[in-house]
Amino acid sequence: MSRDVVARRPVPRALAAVIRGPLGIGKTTVAQRLAASLRGAWISVDAILEEHDLEQWEDGYISEQSFLRSNAFVVGRAAGWLAKGPPVVVDGNFYWKSQVEDLVRRLPVPTFVFTLQAPLAVCLERDAHRERPFGEQSTRDVYRKVTSFECGIPVDATRPLRTIVADLSAQLRANATTSRAVRARRSRG
Repeated sequence: MSRDVVARRPVPRALAAVIRGPLGIGKTTVAQRLAASLRGAWISVDAILEEHDLEQWEDGYISEQSFLRSNAFVVGRAAGWLAKGPPVVVDGNFYWKSQVEDLVRRLPVPTFVFTLQAPLAVCLERDAHRERPFGEQSTRDVYRKVTSFECGIPVDATRPLRTIVADLSAQLRANATTSRAVRARRSRG
């Protein structure tokens, strides 16, 4: 089946996609474009952490508990959108595997986890071209933390944005009926 035919399938209702990966890989850009292509809502974990002053640091990283607390806000915000019908796309670094597993458990809809992957050099270059770069050391540290475990469906983030979004959209449309148990197992790597 061609990509054009897949793209015209109806958008599945009541599903969630989690977009994770290291700093500078393009999570927010991909998540925003994917949400728009699905006519859905976009939720940023980073914005929730900041908005609710949840950033507690531990060993050089935002703590696991901070991220687990942010999940309650993500689920609350998602519930409002999901009740209206559109899919929800959540993006964040997701330093902790437990955070991903907790979010998949808490969301009351089929939830798909996608991990954007690219070499460190790509993330460093992309961060350097931001309006406000985080810097080389932060990019390296986050890359090391986020890539320390496998989680979800790997996605080659070196491809063009349009291709990535089309592929994720097609996967969501094709797999929206996958059982919750299978999705949860995927997030456990």
